[in-house]
Order: sequence, then structure tokens, then C-alpha cells
Amino acid sequence: MTVSDFVPVLIQIAFAAGLAGAIITGSVLFGQRSTKNAIKDSAYECGIRSEQNASTRFSVKFYVTAMLFILFDIEVLFLIPWVMIYRDFIANSLPIMGPILFFMVVLVVGLAYELKKGALEWEK
Repeated sequence: MTVSDFVPVLIQIAFAAGLAGAIITGSVLFGQRSTKNAIKDSAYECGIRSEQNASTRFSVKFYVTAMLFILFDIEVLFLIPWVMIYRDFIANSLPIMGPILFFMVVLVVGLAYELKKGALEWEK
């Protein structure tokens, strides 16, 4: 490998560093500097002033539901490569249905367990 093989990577790194520097510089130059103006420092949503505290506490159920969603989302993401190369495995006579069916059974058993425990119910 020569140095010319790494030129595109070095250009990308330099571009990323330059863009990060430009964004930080722009933020410092054009950002808010005065803390005297309460309206500029408050959260803005649809032109209505917020009436609640910005640090609202969420229940643990919210986080559990979010974690379960991410967990199942990632597990379904593992199915995409299998779907894309399914024909190649069948053409080469490689057994692929066993492992993927095992994976699907684990997903269904996990979902049934969560439903039984009530983990997906928002309020009890």
C-alpha cells in the first residue's frame, strides 16, 4: 500500500474536521450571547410560551417500552440480510431455514414473555 491509497480517506477526515470547526465557529460568532433576554433563552414551540418545567420526569414504563422497541427493532434488522441472500443459499443447497426459524421462535417466545409480564402495557 502506498500513501496515494489513503488520500481519499485523508481528504474525508480533513473535510469532516473543517466542517466541525466551521459549525463551532459559526455557533460562537452568531449564537446567543445575552442571558438578559428571557424570551430568547426559553424553549420555543409553535409560538406558545411553555408553562411547564423543562425537566419533566418520565415514568420507568416509558423507558422500558422504548428499550423493548429498540430491542425488537434491532432483531428485525438482523432479518434483512437473510432476506437479501435467501436465494443464494437456496441455489447452493445450504440449509438456512433451521437457524432463521430458531431466531424467529426466540423472538416470538420473548414477545410472549413480555406480554405475559405486562411489559408492553402502558398503564397498570
